[in-house]
Amino acid sequence: MASLLTLLQSQPTRTLAPGEALIVAGEAGGGELYVLESGLLVVARDGVDIATIETPGALVGEMSVLLGTASSATVRAEAPSTVRVIENAISFLERTPVVALHVATLACERLERTSALVVELRKQAEGRAAEQGVFGRIVSALTGA
Repeated sequence: MASLLTLLQSQPTRTLAPGEALIVAGEAGGGELYVLESGLLVVARDGVDIATIETPGALVGEMSVLLGTASSATVRAEAPSTVRVIENAISFLERTPVVALHVATLACERLERTSALVVELRKQAEGRAAEQGVFGRIVSALTGA
């Protein structure tokens, strides 16, 4: 399968200066997806940095687009960065199944890593009642139970 950046060569780019926000938590997005071309992005939720994105081809903004919700995190540039912009992403994905497959694959990879981490943390917390409650809530959130 061709890389996401290769598939999106015709999409416009946006350049970000260090400190500039690409996505702001709580704001309704305009339906755009972003794919990192170069640079370094930081994802923060509730004031806590939770991820660093530096791999070209990394997808950004898919949660709010696919769920039709406001952004749950802020994404800002830590260094000069360039992203490819997929405007009206749902419509684009409907017309471009190979890109939709990439998006689905990347989302599943993230969920798999998150699930594996939850299992590891749960094993470490066995026998500690207070932490079991937190892990139960995480598992419920991941499974929709």
